[in-house]
Amino acid sequence: MFPQSSQKKFWTFSNEQQLNSLRLQQNVTYINTHGSDMNQEQRDDFFLSSIEERILLKQYELYLNDFCRRFEPPMPKCVVGTAFHYFKRFYLNNTPMDYHPKEILATCVYLACKVEEFNVSIGQFVSNIKGDRNKAMDIILSNELLMMQQLNYYLTVHNPYRPIEGFLIDIKTRSGMSNPERLRPHIDEFIEKTFFTDACLLYAPSQIALAAVLHAASKEQENLDSYVTENLFLAARDKLPVLIEAVRKIRYMVKTYELPAKEKVKLIEKKLEKCRNQENNPDSQVYKERMRKMLCDDDMELAQDSSYHIADSSADMSMLNMSQESAN
Repeated sequence: MFPQSSQKKFWTFSNEQQLNSLRLQQNVTYINTHGSDMNQEQRDDFFLSSIEERILLKQYELYLNDFCRRFEPPMPKCVVGTAFHYFKRFYLNNTPMDYHPKEILATCVYLACKVEEFNVSIGQFVSNIKGDRNKAMDIILSNELLMMQQLNYYLTVHNPYRPIEGFLIDIKTRSGMSNPERLRPHIDEFIEKTFFTDACLLYAPSQIALAAVLHAASKEQENLDSYVTENLFLAARDKLPVLIEAVRKIRYMVKTYELPAKEKVKLIEKKLEKCRNQENNPDSQVYKERMRKMLCDDDMELAQDSSYHIADSSADMSMLNMSQESAN
């Protein structure tokens, strides 16, 4: 299914340079739009650089994972994987200066719950959030449509969990490994670490799953090389070099991942509070005024629609000789 999916067609990229280019483009566009009256030195001091944005988003990916891990009722792994996909996709086409990741994070998880059919109400969802829950509810619901639009409504995500189950069944059947179930803790740990990398935007779920299985086997001092070459790819040896390279790169991405420095993140967050788009800041007067105006406009449209429908309904009743006037 993955080869024909929207994920493969629109959300799987050729290389990391392509991802970095998209992110840099969003950063430059925002700075050019909001800093047109500044010189370069002022821009550098005031706005986040593309590198600073990446550090900030790394920190919020940790928050996302922690939020999902602590969620009650316990959240299925597929929801976590889908939420990470949404978060990473969103910030390929947007900058944290425009939409603060603390607000987008919760929206990603809430939408993932819906798509993966993990049925929790918005009330249950925000009960897991610290702070003002009514405000959190308003932010999530107001960002939900924006999120779907930015994902181009391609909401189905293929996570590596199903391929992992397939590999484990196959290993039990066609390899000499004793008790393959002992690989699971290492597999789960590896998959969780891939969420903090760009692996899901670059590689197929089956490639990520195989990298996790081979990593787990090495942790258990098992060798699955013969299983891969003689069973998995016996009839398609020409594809083996591509797979080996993909697995190698995925494992390297996980191995070389570095946690963001806390002190640096604090400085970036202070900087963000000054340069973020106030029109998208729920605490700003600009945002509150915009919301108030939108609500007033909606009320006016609703009133106009209601009066139209009342008149229209009255005319229909008259034609059917069912109005009060006709009855008299």
